[in-house]
Amino acid sequence: MDPASLAVASLVWLGSTEIAAGRGERGPWQMNESRYDYVDDPTVAIDERGAVVVAWVDQARKDVYFWKDGKSGKEQGSVNVSRSPETFSWLPRVATDAKGTLFVLWQEIIFSGGSHGGDIVFARSEDGGKTFSQPLNLSTSVAGDGKGRITRDIWHNGSLDLVVGAEGTVYTAWTEYEGRLWVRRSADGGRSFSEKLSVRTDKPARAPSLAVDGKTVYLAWTVGDDPSADIRVAKSTDGAASFAAPVIVAKTKAYSDAPKIAIDGQGVLHLAYNEGRRVHYTRSSDGGARFASPRDLPGGDGGFPALGLDGKGNIYVLWERFPEPYLPRGLELAVS
Repeated sequence: MDPASLAVASLVWLGSTEIAAGRGERGPWQMNESRYDYVDDPTVAIDERGAVVVAWVDQARKDVYFWKDGKSGKEQGSVNVSRSPETFSWLPRVATDAKGTLFVLWQEIIFSGGSHGGDIVFARSEDGGKTFSQPLNLSTSVAGDGKGRITRDIWHNGSLDLVVGAEGTVYTAWTEYEGRLWVRRSADGGRSFSEKLSVRTDKPARAPSLAVDGKTVYLAWTVGDDPSADIRVAKSTDGAASFAAPVIVAKTKAYSDAPKIAIDGQGVLHLAYNEGRRVHYTRSSDGGARFASPRDLPGGDGGFPALGLDGKGNIYVLWERFPEPYLPRGLELAVS
C-alpha cells in the first residue's frame, strides 16, 4: 500500500454514541477480588441488515455486555451476556450469521488449579441480542486458556478468536499459557460443539486468528519463547476437522506478533501483523501456500492491528499507536 492508495475510500466519520462508562478505577491485582471500575475490551460487528452490534467488558460488574444499534437495541439497553459476577470476563469477540444469530466468545478468569486462570466461554442469541443462551465453557481445563505467552514471565490475555462461515458453521480458536493451540467448531449454529482439536505447533502458540471460505478454514498465529518468532498460517479443507502443516509467512530476526487474517471474494487471503513496533501487510493468492513480501504500512510505531474488507474490495487496517512501548496513545488507519 503506497500513501496514494489512502485516498481510495472517502471515509466520513459520524458522531460518537456513548454506550457504557466506568469510573476509571483500577486497584491492585488480587485475582477475582480485584477492585476495578472501568469499561474495556470493545468489539464490534455488522449484521446482514447493517445493524451494528457491540460487546464489551464492565470491569466493576466483571461481566461481558452487549448492545445493538437501532430503535429496538436502544429500547432494551445493554444486555449481560456472561452473567458470572464472581469471576472476571475479559476480551470478548462477537460475530453474526446470515440469519441474524449472534455469537459471543470471551475469556473467563476461572482458577481451576493450574498455574494460570482462564477458560474460553461462548453464548448465542436468536432474538437479536435481547437474551443470550446459558454460557458454555468450551475449554474446561486448568491450563490457563486465553493466555498468549511471549515468555514464561510475559503474556497477554485475549488469545482467542471467533468466526462464522456463510453456511452458519461457528469456528473458535484459542491458546493456553503452556502453549497448546485449540480449535472447536459448531455445525448447528452454536448449540453444540465438536471435540477440541489440538493444532500442531512447534513452540508455544499465541494470538490465533481465523478466516473461513466455505469448507476452507485458515488459522494464523505466532509463537512465544522465541525472540525472532514468525507468523504461521495453517489451512484446513475439511471445515476445521484437521489442519495441514503450517506455512511460515516470512522468516525474520524481529519478533512478529498479533496476526489478523481475512478472505476476499476472489479467495485472496489477506494478513496484517506487527513486527517489532511496525505494522506489516501481505497476502496470498494461492490458498496460503506462499505469501507476497510483507510491506511496512505507512504511519508511526504501533501494533495489534485489526483487519477488515468491504464488498467493494477495499482493505482496512487499524492499529494502536505506541509512542512508548505498549502504552497506546491513539489509533492509526490505512486503506487500500
